Amino acid sequence: MSAEIQQAIGETPQLIGGGGVFDVFVDGNLIYSKFELNRFPKSGEIASLLDTKS
Repeated sequence: MSAEIQQAIGETPQLIGGGGVFDVFVDGNLIYSKFELNRFPKSGEIASLLDTKS
């Protein structure tokens, strides 16, 4: 997942916290929440969301 994010936006993602939480923020805005969707993201899903934010 880290490599996918890095390839999509050219930035190294930062892991904060733990405990089963998987939220992805871009510029302070939540773009993906495992808690809200009740599932882990599918392959390519985060990169797709990042592309739409560019």
